[in-house]
Amino acid sequence: QVQLVESGGGLVQPGGSLRLSCAPSGRIVTIYSMSWYRQAPGKQREMVAVIGSSGSTDYADSVKGRFTISRDNANDTVYLQMNSLQPEDTAGYYCAVAAAGMFYWGKGTLVTVSS
Repeated sequence: QVQLVESGGGLVQPGGSLRLSCAPSGRIVTIYSMSWYRQAPGKQREMVAVIGSSGSTDYADSVKGRFTISRDNANDTVYLQMNSLQPEDTAGYYCAVAAAGMFYWGKGTLVTVSS
């Protein structure tokens, strides 16, 4: 069973940056898209950013201009560069992969933005 493993979360001050990474534990055949979601305490999980197989991207309005999603197709790894972080970005961040016949979720990495 392939698992997604996220890393890069932590505590950062407002205005700071973090880079999240997500890699599968094994080979995933025919990846369609790779995404990052987040869930803050007491709130629903929301899509933050998605990147398609062609490299096309889409972002939640709340992170446009601050976050950048990218992928390394050779290693099936997806990244989320987060700049100008604000306290409202505090959440558990989860990567997700849509592939042929399967949808994978990671277990999440916590991002806390606080002074």
